[in-house]
Amino acid sequence: MLYDMATRFMSEEIAPRYDEFEKNEMVDRESWRKAGAAGLLCASMPEEYGGSGGTFAHESAIIEAIGHVGVDGFGIGLHNSIVAPYILHYGSQEQKKKWLPKLATGELIGAIAMTEPGAGSDLQGVKTRAERDGNQYRINGSKTFITNGQLANFIIVVTKTDPEKGAKGTSLIIVETDEVEGFERGRNLDKIGLKANDTSELFFNDVRVPTSNLLGHEEGQGFIQLMQQLPQERLQIGTGAIAMIERALALTIEYVKERKAFGKAIIDFQNTQFKLAELKTEATIGRVFYNDCVTRHINGGLDPVTASMAKYWLSDLQGKVVDECLQLHGGYGYMNEYPIARMFRDARVQRIYGGTNEIMKLLIGRSL
Repeated sequence: MLYDMATRFMSEEIAPRYDEFEKNEMVDRESWRKAGAAGLLCASMPEEYGGSGGTFAHESAIIEAIGHVGVDGFGIGLHNSIVAPYILHYGSQEQKKKWLPKLATGELIGAIAMTEPGAGSDLQGVKTRAERDGNQYRINGSKTFITNGQLANFIIVVTKTDPEKGAKGTSLIIVETDEVEGFERGRNLDKIGLKANDTSELFFNDVRVPTSNLLGHEEGQGFIQLMQQLPQERLQIGTGAIAMIERALALTIEYVKERKAFGKAIIDFQNTQFKLAELKTEATIGRVFYNDCVTRHINGGLDPVTASMAKYWLSDLQGKVVDECLQLHGGYGYMNEYPIARMFRDARVQRIYGGTNEIMKLLIGRSL
């Protein structure tokens, strides 16, 4: 029921304006608030904090609806199942009551500022510093490639509270951008794909926030908190992958049935049938693997290694399927008016963010 409702919402509210959002390189705040009013923000957060009391399965249904409708640049997946869970798992009761209801309505739009110009997959290399000054932290540093970066007014900042301690000196601190001075947004970065999703540079110049904005009961917990939450982030990338795989296949099968060459439909050629048979089989295997990962995650049994497998294998498969489907469209596949062209662009980043697929293989390899 939630998937059907989310599909209707994305089809009626987001899809008709999606070209506009791509041109503006962001989805407007009004759409975020509408999503909140429809119950599509913080579906897995407890009802007492303004959420819907669901699980990651409910978040998955929403993300799949986004992928099946083809509005992949609407960044509510990160807001729902990456940002909000940090507050739920590590926030104080006061923090949960203060922030989660506003995240659920869309009054607050969430982002997590990890990546820096000199620190990507290696989170231990973070240079952004938060120094205690009385009952405040003074934050200095810069971030880049931050999803929802132009719109976000609620940012989890990965900082060093004690640079001498390496990973053990990392802390997560909340910055509400509407309430501070010294915070600046840089460019809305010009990306290959996912144009409708604002992705930005962020600058913190003596930004002061209360020490009560620290996530966790003490400093130095940030790296552990990040490691505990990364499996869900990586599984979510798999969600987007399997949804796009299924959409690409459905649209391509429809296209090859209608398109004719040499007097017959493209699907009547053996090469087309064999290619689609291979892709359909791999997509089915991907769906079964993905569903199993979600079940394990809901039951508390999705380990980081399996999550890394899901992220790397499903995003690799996504790239392969979309590329093959574009080929079956022929010259029309290279035209922006066909959805497969946008999917081709949007799919590429999946192998990079959330930890590159090379890092995923490294993590898997260490477990052998």
